[in-house]
Amino acid sequence: MNAPGNPLPKIDFIDLKSQYAALRSDINARIQRVLDHGQYIMGPEVAESEAKLAAFAGTKHCITVASGTEALLIALMALDLKPGDEVITSPFTFAATAEVIVLLGGVPVFVDINPATCNIDHRLIEPRITPRTRAIMPVSLYGQVADMDEINAIAARHGNIPVIEDAAQSFGARYRAGRSCGLSTIGCTSFFPSKPLGCYGDGGALFTNDDAIAKAAREIRVHGQSARYTHTRVGVGGRMDTLQCAVILGKLARFDWELQRRREIGARYHALLAHTDVELLTVRDDRDCVWGQYTVFVEDRTKVQERLQAMGVPTAVHYPRPLHRQVAYQSYAAEGDCLLSDIAAARVMSLPMSADLTEDQQDHVVEALIYALK
Repeated sequence: MNAPGNPLPKIDFIDLKSQYAALRSDINARIQRVLDHGQYIMGPEVAESEAKLAAFAGTKHCITVASGTEALLIALMALDLKPGDEVITSPFTFAATAEVIVLLGGVPVFVDINPATCNIDHRLIEPRITPRTRAIMPVSLYGQVADMDEINAIAARHGNIPVIEDAAQSFGARYRAGRSCGLSTIGCTSFFPSKPLGCYGDGGALFTNDDAIAKAAREIRVHGQSARYTHTRVGVGGRMDTLQCAVILGKLARFDWELQRRREIGARYHALLAHTDVELLTVRDDRDCVWGQYTVFVEDRTKVQERLQAMGVPTAVHYPRPLHRQVAYQSYAAEGDCLLSDIAAARVMSLPMSADLTEDQQDHVVEALIYALK
């Protein structure tokens, strides 16, 4: 194949401008209501968004918070994580997953991934459980739900260890009879702008069916207050702004359509790349991936990225160095741990993905990738 012709008008890695153009009137109206009533903290849009998000995820409770990181932190605080308590998780994730454990004095116990999906390998979890294990925190990476049934079963066998799904990249994904964030003790997601459901700043949410956990989370997000100036527990300033909740409400009207588009675009990428030298992630039939990132495996990644950039195709790497290789967290892993995560980190590369990606743009991305691999 020859080099593709002149690149199309700039392809965004994530096209938020087209999304806003389609939702402009709804989002602007929602924001204007907040500006009119002036309740910028814990305004009525907070409760409205929580009710709609809980219904979407199929949970009894949704607690909006300041970020996806804050959701994970508050989840662990609601479980009363103590210094020295262990939390089993994946090293192939963003730093926030381990960061919140360490901030509370906990010990992240890294378990390697399934190389076909890049999610934690549930078969490796049970041998790492000890009397200090306080929680299991799988990450539903790239928009695909982790093996939650198997993980929940392991947790049940060991005294109902709480399971926290880190679903920052997978909100909206279906899994068997449920949805991401409604599959375990607690589900946490992020509304960072680039996520499947993003606001226009930082935001996140915690989901649960447990009344006691929900009560604790609501108190923790307002500095541990059970009533004004009544501090029942240690907390944080972790509220999600009313304006950001308004943006989420404006986006929910189109969210089902966007999820379907993500599934279609992901399936089309898979079909176009099926008979090339590109190695693809495995998507199982009993899951419904929402492609928070469309990620493939390539060799000589730096060269490929440079060639793609020259042809107008942006890429990203999620993630180039797993957590057990990061200075801040390497002391929590032994030499030789998580070798499959090391291999994946050297080969993963994410391609443009958003609900408004056109077929012409996608064709250009694929043609450019095939050429860049030569």
